[in-house]
Order: sequence, then C-alpha cells, then structure tokens
Amino acid sequence: MLTSLKSPLLAETGALTRFAIRFFRQGFRPRYEAQELLYQCYVIGYQSLPLVGVTGFIMGIVLTLQSRPTMAQFGAESWIPAMVGLTIIREMGPIITALIFAGKIGSSIGAELGSMRVTEQIDAMEVSGTNPFKYLVATRVVATTLMLPILTILADAIALYASYLGINMKGVTTLALFTNNVLSRLTFGDVVPAVLKTFFFGFAVGLIGCYKGYYSSKGTEGVGQAANSAVVVSSLVIFILDLLAVQITGLLGLN
Repeated sequence: MLTSLKSPLLAETGALTRFAIRFFRQGFRPRYEAQELLYQCYVIGYQSLPLVGVTGFIMGIVLTLQSRPTMAQFGAESWIPAMVGLTIIREMGPIITALIFAGKIGSSIGAELGSMRVTEQIDAMEVSGTNPFKYLVATRVVATTLMLPILTILADAIALYASYLGINMKGVTTLALFTNNVLSRLTFGDVVPAVLKTFFFGFAVGLIGCYKGYYSSKGTEGVGQAANSAVVVSSLVIFILDLLAVQITGLLGLN
C-alpha cells in the first residue's frame, strides 16, 4: 500500500525534475524568443496587477484593523505601522501574492498549453521546425520568474498604504511618520530574503503550469485537470519553498 502511494508521487517528481533540467539546457540557447518573452511579461505581469493590487489593499487594511484592538489593550498602538510592515514585507505579502499568482497564472498557463496539446498545435509546431519548448515553455517560465517579484513589491507598497489609511480611520498620523516607523524597523534580513524567495515562487508557478499543460492528455478533460493540478501543486510547492526559505534565513542568522 505504501509503495503504491509513493510511486505516483516519485514518478511525478522525477518527471518534473527532468522537465526543469530540460528548461535549463534549452531555455537559454539561441534562438531567443525576445518578442514572445516581452508579450508574456505583459500578459503575466501587467494584466495581473489589478488583482494583485486589490488583494494587497484588502490585506493591508484588514491586518491593520484586526490588530488595532489588541495593540490598544497594551497601549502599543504606535507599534502598529512597524508590526504591519514587518508582517507584510517578510511573509504575508510574498505568500499571498504568490498564491494569487498561482491561481491566476498557473491555471491560465496549464489550460493554454493543455488546449494546444490536445488540439495538436504543439505537434504542428514541431513539424514546422519551430521549437515549441523554447517558444511556449521557456518564455513563460522566465516571465513568471521575473514578474512575480515585481508584483510582490507593488503589492507590499499598496498594502502598506492601505495600512496607513486603516490607521487614520480611528486615529491621526501623517504618511511621513507612518513611513518612518515602518522603514526604521526594517533590516537587510527582512527585505532581501523576502524578495529573493519570490523569484523561486515565480519559477515554480511557471514551471509547474507549463509542465502540466505541455504533457496534458485525455482530450478536453485533460485540459481541466492540467489547470486544476497546476494550481494545487504550485500552491503546495510555494508553501514548501517558503518553509525552506525560513529555515535557511534562520541558519544564516537573518531572522
């Protein structure tokens, strides 16, 4: 029973690892699909900004309003900007943005490549002499890797501004004072690891979405399965990578 449960997981992990190795071997060789890469950056990054921005705004204002009563009981309302800033920048911003990104972009890539696979468009590209892996996979993986950190930084900024608005709902503070309180508590070990791990989150979302779609099968049913499994697996991998990032930063003394 245990062996039968492990086998599919190990087989899927091995196949995904081979897919990643293929990406590093083929993805950075000429010919470079620069135009397609820029288009994917636009689709993946710019068109995701409204959703990420709304999520960041709600995250910042809710976190502030929820924490204010507890902080007020201890007379520590002045610590709200620093606490919210550290929480958003170190953990909530990268994780929430990555999960939203996985839900929107991971499912989109899985469904798009899955539909191209079942309608034999990928096979047609191979016959015509075009490298579908470089054109379809490499461009999307690079785009997700580059765009998620940018979206996370923007989401953090929007969330912090929402926190400023939340504080002013039941109090009065200036934007300069709020910003100073946040920045005075941030250190190198807070900002850099939080940004670096989003590159790995973006890479995981793009790689898994492309893998699920590129090897989709079973007709239209397989397209739905590819989109669904891309989101589920990407979300799980994001949590695993975040756990590893916390352990590594702890060993390096950056926590």
